[in-house]
Amino acid sequence: MFKTILVPVDGSAHAEKALGVAALLARASSATLHLMTVAEFPPDNIGLFTGGTAEPFSEVEREKLAEGMKQEAHKVIEKARAAVDLAGIEVKEVTRQGRPADLIHEEAEKLGADAIVMGSRGVSDMRGMVFGSVSHKISHIASCTVITVT
Repeated sequence: MFKTILVPVDGSAHAEKALGVAALLARASSATLHLMTVAEFPPDNIGLFTGGTAEPFSEVEREKLAEGMKQEAHKVIEKARAAVDLAGIEVKEVTRQGRPADLIHEEAEKLGADAIVMGSRGVSDMRGMVFGSVSHKISHIASCTVITVT
């Protein structure tokens, strides 16, 4: 049935439920799970988000923030692993930085994924309502099966 399943995780309850479904599918078909999290790019200017003035980051500050975001992304994968029994399943991890929908799609293509199993809503529900959810975008652009879990 499935040999390669990509599971994007973002720390949300929906992502953890999706990982549980993906684990069941992986066990039933001896598939490899690829856990993926995406750290978005740091904003060019954090002042506006904190109610301050529009002062650009220095390159050093931007790199420091990006590294912190990558570390937080790795913690998301660790949290997902702890929430679901993955014993007996081959699990690989990938952390990327950029736009989630684009990178999930690219990773699925690179892996030749048979399926993407993901939560229907992530940690940024409000942003998703304004810009369109990542799962919605993936369901329209992926060339493989996409399973969204609520």
